[in-house]
Amino acid sequence: MPDNGAQKRSHSYLLAIEDQEFLLRDEMRPFRFGMEYAKAEYALRDWGVRSTVVVFGSARVPSPEQAAAMAEAATSPADKRAAKRAMERSRVYEDARAFARIVSLRGGALAVTGAPRDNVIATGGGPGIMEAANRGAAEAGAPSIGFNITLPHEQNPNAWSTPALTFRFHYFAMRKMHLAMRANALAVFPGGFGTFDELFELLTLVQTGKATPRPIVLFDRSFWEKAVNLPLLVERGMVDEKDLALVDIVDTPEEAWASLVRRGLEATALPSAPAELLVPPRRRRKPEEERMKPPRR
Repeated sequence: MPDNGAQKRSHSYLLAIEDQEFLLRDEMRPFRFGMEYAKAEYALRDWGVRSTVVVFGSARVPSPEQAAAMAEAATSPADKRAAKRAMERSRVYEDARAFARIVSLRGGALAVTGAPRDNVIATGGGPGIMEAANRGAAEAGAPSIGFNITLPHEQNPNAWSTPALTFRFHYFAMRKMHLAMRANALAVFPGGFGTFDELFELLTLVQTGKATPRPIVLFDRSFWEKAVNLPLLVERGMVDEKDLALVDIVDTPEEAWASLVRRGLEATALPSAPAELLVPPRRRRKPEEERMKPPRR
């Protein structure tokens, strides 16, 4: 009998799902796009995630621990100035951490009996403000989502998003779709081009009626009033005055939460939450592992 090893070793003999060369062909892009949608969609359904509160902000904001390490290592005047600026920026990290903790405790993300989880914290999954928000949720014992993206200079996932809800996307468009499609609200902390891109995309969707209205808060008045002159857009006729009501600018985590609730966020309170859980902890605490498991179906 002739040997059939050549046939078995051929790429054509691989199952389609095993053939990377085939799957990465340009012609397969629509299928890859669909798979990126389906993978995250089904995982979120398995966890009962019905809605989210999305947190955007700079990846360059250091944690207090990182800022303290910079200060300790600083020797030159320039290093000391940089460390001082890092410590100042880390206050925004702590605000994002506290905000995510409040949302997780009061919004419905802690459902553990199979009920739908609402207002689950969702971020871009990277460092900085994204890490802070995932960290605040984890410290509350709640799951949180990280929608990461493949970049030329790899952005690694932070260590605080729920592992089973930490996704990586190739397509920015699909990542943005998942960030927006379940969002009950949006909290935007100071950031750069990526933060502005995500903010204004969702603002445009809401303004044009392509997305349902939802509360949007911009955190840190001193930053946003300088970075974006919204009244000028009205003055020059670029937007209607009513469009300014799409956002609310706040300065504290409690003010942000009150704004979201006042402007329509439906929240499920946690009746048994002790008062001390409503403030950020002073030290890192390990998340409760049992609460991080998906509900039984």
